[in-house]
Amino acid sequence: MNVAVALVIVLAILAIAYVGVELLGLAFVFSVVLPYVAVAVFVVGFIYRIVKWAKSPVPFRIPTTCGQQKSLDFIKQNKIENPSSRGWVIVRMALEVLCFRSLFRNSSAELTEKGDLAYQWEKWLWLFALVFHWSFFFVIIRHMRFFTDPVPGFVTLWEKIDGVFWVDLQQLYLTGVLLLVGITFLFIRRVVIPRVRYISLVNDFLPLLLIMGIAITGLMMRYLTHADISAIKELTMGLITFHPVVPEDLSMVFYAHLTLVCSLLIYFPMSKLMHAAGIFMSPTRNMANNNRMERHINPWNPEVEVHTYEQYEDEFRDKMRAVGLPLEKDI
Repeated sequence: MNVAVALVIVLAILAIAYVGVELLGLAFVFSVVLPYVAVAVFVVGFIYRIVKWAKSPVPFRIPTTCGQQKSLDFIKQNKIENPSSRGWVIVRMALEVLCFRSLFRNSSAELTEKGDLAYQWEKWLWLFALVFHWSFFFVIIRHMRFFTDPVPGFVTLWEKIDGVFWVDLQQLYLTGVLLLVGITFLFIRRVVIPRVRYISLVNDFLPLLLIMGIAITGLMMRYLTHADISAIKELTMGLITFHPVVPEDLSMVFYAHLTLVCSLLIYFPMSKLMHAAGIFMSPTRNMANNNRMERHINPWNPEVEVHTYEQYEDEFRDKMRAVGLPLEKDI
């Protein structure tokens, strides 16, 4: 049911784009107004979520660790899994963000017929997640050629590396294909594995289907319909310079692609995709475990009026003596 609902939402977005452009002639709305609104919602929503997280109090040191803490000199510390300094925290965060280090340690656990708990090597999720995220990043880098003039040298260089293979007398961009492969695996995994499907909701499937639609329409424009690159460049440069122009040679596949991209930008700040920024705000990752070296006092704790035992005994001394309770100070 959750997959069906997410699929219906994506198909409805595509239907709205088709009706708006082809039947109602609202090309200006879908090529100019919608991108501006999408970028504005994305930027404002992104900043709002970051500021909200930054204001959240973190009174305790709660880094997630799975290695030896810094202790005596003859005990070897695991500086990456249990960092005690800011430098090793940066190393740990870099490995987490760039290589998905914690996901690499993922292993599946199942009960055997004898009732024993067996662990199995499980690296497919790590591999395809890495392929998807890095491919998505490099696809975005490659798309910078539509928004810059002149095109930066590193974008041109990456295009040459990415398109090293040629098919049917045109470059085959590997990251575009790998993006679709990676997102398809993540989608199939949520559908096929029962325990993962059980905990998956509409907001888990919707971004997967949106990105899958973006990848499919992008590949269609590149290798099937052969979109007019000059017209797309004219549109994007007009948007960037705030002098929008709507060329007449834009295909319906391009409008579908652009509408899905805008939908993803609008949905991004309110979805789980914000983990892209949230990982840097997570106290379980960005804190050093130096509790044995420094005393951390919660600054939000209010001053508490205490009533010591000495004061208690002074207040009830006569009654305590009357019932035979022992007194520390008998006056």
